[in-house]
Amino acid sequence: MDDFLKMDIFFVVATAAAIILSVLLVLVLIRVLRVLKNIEEVTDIVVEESEQIRDDIREVRERVKKEGHRFGQLLSLIGGFAKPKRRTRKATSNKE
Repeated sequence: MDDFLKMDIFFVVATAAAIILSVLLVLVLIRVLRVLKNIEEVTDIVVEESEQIRDDIREVRERVKKEGHRFGQLLSLIGGFAKPKRRTRKATSNKE
């Protein structure tokens, strides 16, 4: 075979392989970008929800500060009804 013919075949095969690999790489990159977009949306949702949770906790903390004495009274009322009973020990007999 002629050397130039061998070079032409090599370049055709190498070009085809490079094009196929480039197309596959582009498809993979498109898929990765879609996944990254979804991850970004999820993180935005998580950030929003965490801010709402932080605000809720802040409100609860303020209510406890304002109405803390009411809570203490409620606990003392409940504690008065639910006093623990003392257990008496039963005498055990030694049987030998």
